[in-house]
Order: sequence, then C-alpha cells, then structure tokens
Amino acid sequence: MVRDNVVKYLVFDVESVPDPKLIAMVRYKGEDIDGREAVSRYQKEILDASGGTSDFVPVTFQYPVSICIAKVRADFTLVDLVCLDDPDFRPDEMSRLFWLGVEEVYDSASLVTFNGRGFDIPLMELMAYRYGYSAKRHFKDKYAARSRYGTKHIDIQDWLSNYNAIRMNGGLNLLAKLIGKPGKMQTRGDEVYSMFLEGRIREINDYCIHDVIDTYFVFLRTRVLTGELAIVREQEIVRSTKNFLEENQERIPALREYLANWGDWDPWP
Repeated sequence: MVRDNVVKYLVFDVESVPDPKLIAMVRYKGEDIDGREAVSRYQKEILDASGGTSDFVPVTFQYPVSICIAKVRADFTLVDLVCLDDPDFRPDEMSRLFWLGVEEVYDSASLVTFNGRGFDIPLMELMAYRYGYSAKRHFKDKYAARSRYGTKHIDIQDWLSNYNAIRMNGGLNLLAKLIGKPGKMQTRGDEVYSMFLEGRIREINDYCIHDVIDTYFVFLRTRVLTGELAIVREQEIVRSTKNFLEENQERIPALREYLANWGDWDPWP
C-alpha cells in the first residue's frame, strides 16, 4: 500500500438516508409493513416525540449515499476534491474506501468535519461494524479521531461552540455566508431522503461536495483564529482555490453551481 504524505487534512462530509430494512426489523418486527412505510411511520413517531420540531432518523438507523472529501496539504492549500465510488455510490464500497484512506493511504492526515463527532464519524464507525472493515488505528490510537480534544479530528462545530457551551445556531450555512461563500443553495439536508427516493443520487453528491467546499473555507478561517494562517495568506489560498474550481468544472460539474453563487469576503457592519 502506497501512503500519501502530501495530504495533511481530509475535509469530508457524509450524506445518508434511513435504512428501511433495519427500521422494519428493529422497530416493527413481526408486522406486515414494507420498508418505505416503516421509515414514514418511524419519522412520524420521532416528530410527535419532538413536539413537531424534527423527524430526523437517528444515525444508528442510517447508511451513507454520499461521501465527499477535500484533500488538503499541510500549508492548507487544496490538492483535490473527490466523491467516493463515483458514479456507483455503493454504501459498502464507499465505506471501504473511506476506511482504507483513513487507515492506510492518508494515515498521517487529520480529519476535518462540521458536526463529525455528532454524526459523520459515528455513522462511519457503524458502517465498519456492518461490513466488517478494520479501523485499527482509529479505535486504538489515543490521539485518533475519536478523541474530542485531539488533533486527528477537528470538528469545527464542536470547536467553535466551545465544545457545546453554546448551540451553533445557523450552522455551516451561517459560517460560510459570513465569509462570502454560498452556504445552502438549492438543496437542504432534510431533502436528501426524498431526493434519494426519486433516484437523484448525483444531485445528492453535488450537494455533499458543496458542503465539503464550504467546510474547507470555514476551516481556513478557523486557522486564522489559531494563528496558523495570516488573513492575507488565507485570502491568497481562497483565490487559488477559486482558480482550481474554475479549472475543474468539466471534471466536476457540481462546481458550476458553487461558482455561480460565489461571493468574496466583505465583513459588516
């Protein structure tokens, strides 16, 4: 296995959907109910229990339909953007490739997420469990991504919320828009399941890669806060990244929408 020592950070995001077979097996065992009905019924139960605020199915009952990654150098410049197992987007193969990258190819790299501790990392751990994939370093290394205060996983939401001292209202969308980046555009997270049912897997992956790019730019600004980047250098990297996005529109068509909604940093008041 050839390891990649150029990549220092893996900025990633996962989009997932409820698992109808698992929900029917666990929640409604013995009942004559099909998968789609099981998901709908469980969502209604969750919505009622939350007082009408959310029907979000817990991570334990979901599986990934998109995993997109920005590969970033130690100097915080972008190497590449990829969506795993494109164009098939098979959950088992995406999960295999994810853990292969984390454990072997990019084993010295740190993971960067937005709310990864609360969702993406547990989901991928459960996928390793489901498919029987080894994640030895991840589970055994005390400095690995499971450590809240370590360096192998930087959860931007956790970090900026002072480790949940406050709620990060507005989320990634707010933080991206503060620095002139698109944030949410045509698609929102609560639409992913309906898009999946309609077979719009490519659009889900486009949405995922948009979130990854936003997360990357937000990550850059947090490195300004830590003193690892001067603001002048951060803006140089932003401009060079825009050039990268423009040059790769044919290879990654999802970049066109992102660029069409591009904004430069213009702080107010």
